[in-house]
Amino acid sequence: MSVTPRPPIPSLLPENAPFSPEQRAWLNGLLAGLYGLTEAVTPLSAEEAARFVPGLAVPGAAVESDDEAPWHDPALPLAERMRLAEGRPLRQRMMAAMAQQDCGQCGYNCRDYSAAIAARKEARLNLCVPGGKETARMLGELFRELEAKPAPEPALAAQAGAVAAVAARARDNPVPVTFLTRRRLNKEGSLKETWHIELDIADSGLDYVVGDSLGLYPANDPALVDAVIAALAAPPDFPIGGRTLREVLIDGVSLAPAPDMLFRLISYLTGGERRQKAIKLAAGQDPDGDAATLDVLAALQKFPGIRPDPEAFIESLDPLQPRVYSISSSPRCNPGRVSLTVDAVRYRVGERTRLGVASTFLADRVKPGDRIRAYVQKAQHFALPADPARPIIMIGPGTGIAPFRAFLQERMAVDAPGPNWLYFGHQRSDFDFFYEDELKAMRKSGHLTRLTLAWSRDGREKIYVHHRMREEGRDLWAWIERGAHVYVCGDALRMAKDVERALIDIVAEHGKRSPEDAARFVAELKKNDRYQMDVY
Repeated sequence: MSVTPRPPIPSLLPENAPFSPEQRAWLNGLLAGLYGLTEAVTPLSAEEAARFVPGLAVPGAAVESDDEAPWHDPALPLAERMRLAEGRPLRQRMMAAMAQQDCGQCGYNCRDYSAAIAARKEARLNLCVPGGKETARMLGELFRELEAKPAPEPALAAQAGAVAAVAARARDNPVPVTFLTRRRLNKEGSLKETWHIELDIADSGLDYVVGDSLGLYPANDPALVDAVIAALAAPPDFPIGGRTLREVLIDGVSLAPAPDMLFRLISYLTGGERRQKAIKLAAGQDPDGDAATLDVLAALQKFPGIRPDPEAFIESLDPLQPRVYSISSSPRCNPGRVSLTVDAVRYRVGERTRLGVASTFLADRVKPGDRIRAYVQKAQHFALPADPARPIIMIGPGTGIAPFRAFLQERMAVDAPGPNWLYFGHQRSDFDFFYEDELKAMRKSGHLTRLTLAWSRDGREKIYVHHRMREEGRDLWAWIERGAHVYVCGDALRMAKDVERALIDIVAEHGKRSPEDAARFVAELKKNDRYQMDVY
C-alpha cells in the first residue's frame, strides 16, 4: 500500500528569530495550521513575523513590546500561552496566564491587569472570571517571583497606579440601577433560553456609548445558599463582619467553582486518605476525576461531616465577581435605559441542576423595581467608525447580536449614510430568530442593507455564519474594498476563529492574494481598527 507523503511544513519565521529548532518547528506548524499553508513560501521578514507572532526579537524593537502578543489568543490553552511567553518579562508572563478575552470583568484589559499586578498596585489575583482557577493558580506562582524582586520602576508603578485608579472608579464603585422588564427571545419549542433585559439607569449617573458593556453584581440562588448552610450545619444568622452568614453567602462570595483555599481548609479539619485527597485538590490535582464539577456545595458534600467555623469558611471562598454583558441598545434611541441580551445557563451535574449565577439571577430571581449594583465597562477598540458613511459588516450569532442591535439603532438615530450588513445565526429559524420583527423592519426600510442568516439545526447540514461568509465572499470582498469595517461578537474559542479563517480565505480568493498575503491583509485590518472583536 502506498502512502502519500505529507507536504513539508513551510518555514515562515525569519532566521534571526530567537527560537530553538523545536520551538521553530512548533511555531511554523502553528502558523501553517492557522492559515492553511501547505506549500513552500517566502519566509516572513522579522517585522512581518512579529505581526503574526509578536514578541519575536526584532532588531530595534523595544523589549517590552507586546502588541498582538502571540499568547493573546483565547483559543490557545494556558500551557501553550505560557510556553510562548517563556523568557519574557514577568508582566508579560502574567498577561499570558490570563484568559485573553479582554472581557473587562476584572475591571481592566488583560495587559493593564497584568501591569497593575506587576507594579504591585493590584493584589487580587482571582479577578479573571473566564480564566478561573487555572489562571488564579498560575498568577499565584508568578506572584511568588514578584515578591522576591525589588520594587518596580517608578514609571511603571505610576502608570499602573493610574490604570488601577480608573478601574476602581468603575468595577469597585458600582451604582444602583433599576430592573424593569424581561422578555424571552426564543419562541416556545426552542432548546435555548435567551432573555431581553431592560434596566433603568436614568438616576444612576451612568452613561454609555454603543460598544460598551454593562457590569452587574448578581446574587446567588437562595436555594443553593440554604443547601450550603445545611451542609455546614451552621446557623443562618451566624454573625460575619456585621452581617449574617446567609447574607454574605447570598451576595458576598462565589459558590462556584470551589476554590483551592476551601480544600486547604478542609485538609486541616480531616485526616488520613481524606486529608490527602483535599491536599491534592488544593494543589490543582484531580484524584477522583471530578474536580471540574466541584462547586462549593459539592465540595462540602464530598467531605461529609466536615464542620468548618463559618467565619473561616467564608474567608476561604472567593468574592462574588461581577458579570459583564454587551449592551444591546443605543442611548440615542433609549435615553435613560440600557438593554442586555442574556443566555440563561442551566445544566445538570449528577442529580443537581447547576445555574449560571448572573444569567438566572436576571432570568428568574430579580423582580421589576429591584435595584442591582452596576457599572459601565468602556469598550476598548470596539466602536463604530468615526465616518458614518463607512460600510459596516457585523457578524454576531446567538447573543453576539447584542452590540450590533445597538450599532444599528445608533446608525439609524444619526441617519448614517453608510450601508449595514448583519450576519446572524442560531439553531432553528422558527424558534431562535432574535429581534426578528425589528430586523425585518430595518431591512424593509433599507436601514439594514443586507441580512444574512445561518441556522445550524434546520437541515441535515449544520450551517454557521462562517459558511454563509464563504458563500457571499465576492460581495464581502467588495464591501471591504470600499472601506468596510468588520465586527465580530460571540464565542472566542470556535466561532471567532472560524470567522477569521473564512475572512482570510475570502481575501485570498477574491482579492487575488496568496494565503500569507491574505493573512497579512487581515492583520492590517486589525491594526487599523477595521476588524474588531468583542468575544467571550
